[in-house]
Amino acid sequence: MRRTAVTDELYFVTLTVTDWIDVFTRRIYSDFIIENLNYCQQNKKLNIYAYVLMTNHLHLIANAEDGSLSNILRDFKTYTSKGLVN
Repeated sequence: MRRTAVTDELYFVTLTVTDWIDVFTRRIYSDFIIENLNYCQQNKKLNIYAYVLMTNHLHLIANAEDGSLSNILRDFKTYTSKGLVN
C-alpha cells in the first residue's frame, strides 16, 4: 500500500550528486540549486523549513501543501540535473 504525504507532516530529504562529485563548490551551481528551490516554493507549493546545501548533496526538511512532495522533488531533480549538465 502506497502512502501519500499529508500536509502537516515534515520530511527529512537528502538529494545526492551522482558519484558524490563536489559540484556545489562552484557558486554558479549552488546558486542554480537555490534559484530552483525558490521556484518550487513559489510555483509548486513546496514548503521548506530548513535546508543545508553541502558540496555534493542537499538536505531538506520540507513538505508540500497538496501532499505531492515526491512529484515536486522528481521535477526538481530532473530539471536541475539537466541544467547542471548543460
